[in-house]
Amino acid sequence: MRKIAGMSVAVIVLLGLIGAGSIASAAPEATPDITTAKTLHFDVVFSPFFYLDLGDKGPSLGDELVFHDLLFAKGKRVGEDGGSCVLVQPTQSLVNCTLSFRVPGGQITVQGLNTSAATKHFAVTGGTGIYQNVRGQGTVVEFGNGKGSATFHLLP
Repeated sequence: MRKIAGMSVAVIVLLGLIGAGSIASAAPEATPDITTAKTLHFDVVFSPFFYLDLGDKGPSLGDELVFHDLLFAKGKRVGEDGGSCVLVQPTQSLVNCTLSFRVPGGQITVQGLNTSAATKHFAVTGGTGIYQNVRGQGTVVEFGNGKGSATFHLLP
C-alpha cells in the first residue's frame, strides 16, 4: 500500500538513498572497461515511491520502499536508478538499501546502510558494460526539494 503522508524519518531516509546527477566531466567514453579512476556526478529528480508496510502499522522492522528516479547531467536526462531499502532498525531509522543506476556506458550497482541524515554513503559493488569491473564508493545528498545529487568515485 502506498503511504506517503505521515511517514516517519525512516521513510525519508529510504527515499534519499536513491538519487544521482550532472556528470562532472563528459559522459564516459564507450570503452570496454574503466582503466583509470573516474568520478561521475549526477543530478537526481526523485519520483514517488511505493512503501510496503509489512510489519506493525507504521515504520517497523522489515518495511520496504521501492523506487525509481531520473538522472540528469547538464540538464539532460542521461539515466535512471531503481532499487529498494529495508528498515533494519526502526528506532534509529537505520535502513539497508540496494540499487542499480543505468548510466551512459552501462549500469552501476550500489549498497549501503544509512540513516535519516541528508548525506548518505554507499559502496559500489559492481556494474555492467564499461563498469563491469569497477569498485569504489559514492555519496548521495538530499536537497529536501525532491532533488538531490549522487557522486561515484570509481576504481578499475
